[in-house]
Amino acid sequence: MASENLLDGPAALYAANPNPQQAEILISATLHLMSHYSAEGGCLKLAAVIERHLKALASAQGLAPVLRATCQQLAEQWATVIERTMPRTEKRSLFGRLMATSI
Repeated sequence: MASENLLDGPAALYAANPNPQQAEILISATLHLMSHYSAEGGCLKLAAVIERHLKALASAQGLAPVLRATCQQLAEQWATVIERTMPRTEKRSLFGRLMATSI
């Protein structure tokens, strides 16, 4: 994705220089990413960046407690989205592996 560097920018910028204006930029970027996630049909990398942004906002000292708590809850929900979206590796038992190689 071409905008991947842009996606990490606001969270990294806020971590380096936490102030209210940077928090507003991070909130704006997160909302923008959420709309792209919906429009693109669920990109795993985009979901991970959204979660990272929400975690940064949840720990932001300059935000109201209710906004920080909301960001924390949303970060947890996005983590669940990521877990559900990640491809699961096929786990086979030893017997299953032996049978697959003998066929």
